[in-house]
Amino acid sequence: MDKSGLLYVSDYEKDEVRRWKMGEYNEGVVVAGANGKGDQLNQLNSPTFIFVDKDQSVYVSDENNNRVMKWRKDAKEGTIVAGGNGEGENLNQLNHPQGVIVDDLGQIYVADYMNHRVVRWYEGKEVGEIVVGENQIGSRSNQLGGPRGLSFDNEGNLYVADSINKRIAKFEIIL
Repeated sequence: MDKSGLLYVSDYEKDEVRRWKMGEYNEGVVVAGANGKGDQLNQLNSPTFIFVDKDQSVYVSDENNNRVMKWRKDAKEGTIVAGGNGEGENLNQLNHPQGVIVDDLGQIYVADYMNHRVVRWYEGKEVGEIVVGENQIGSRSNQLGGPRGLSFDNEGNLYVADSINKRIAKFEIIL
């Protein structure tokens, strides 16, 4: 849900994201995808997590394309803001991205599920940087196992739903 009370839902099967105004009972408005399963800029392939910024731009974890897309309000296609270079563990790649969140500085954080890490991307940059975890599963305090959801608190601490380790991990992020 965004700051103005609009509800956003990613549909993994229909490869789209829709927006609804609370209290309205209709089909909603497509804000990303809905052009069939694919890897073009107007398509998604199994969208999972979403984040909506103050301008109503929608960030979508496009899981099976191993990328995160940003769809500006009323856009007909998105832009790749993280990954998009095939499945892998290099810093320009993702492997089944899940949670996505954008901080107040516009930095994009992605839960890189199969790489067991959280990667921070600056919009317009070709590569990200690992902020939590590494490219292998682990259960120590600085490791992750299949990160999914991400959230920040008011102090800027990052919370990670660490699914395989069955915990919520808290990390202080250094900017």
